[in-house]
Amino acid sequence: QVQLVESGGGLVQPGGSLRLSCAASGLTFSSYAMGWFRQAPGKVREFVTAISAGGGFTNYAGSVVGRFTVTRDNAKKTVLLQMNSLKPEDTAVYYCAAGRTAQAMGASQYDYWGQGTQVTVSS
Repeated sequence: QVQLVESGGGLVQPGGSLRLSCAASGLTFSSYAMGWFRQAPGKVREFVTAISAGGGFTNYAGSVVGRFTVTRDNAKKTVLLQMNSLKPEDTAVYYCAAGRTAQAMGASQYDYWGQGTQVTVSS
């Protein structure tokens, strides 16, 4: 049974930082690209970033370029999302997902999903 478990969400002030973690089990982690998506209330789930299976290729949404960094540790079966210079519009539930390619930016292109972790950016 595949499980993706996110952690690290919380409340942070604008301009602050958070680091999200996603721990995977039940799949050959090193064979999957890993993505992060987010969904704000009343909005569709949107692509944030993805990293290739080997970690050599990353893909970012324009809204987070220069502020967010995705990395992975295949030995530990984890993927991290470092979020800096956070803005109120970054407030959302953040999901990690496993898929075939880090070039994929559509939610339907990912096979497995975590349950999400809430990130709230507010003063």
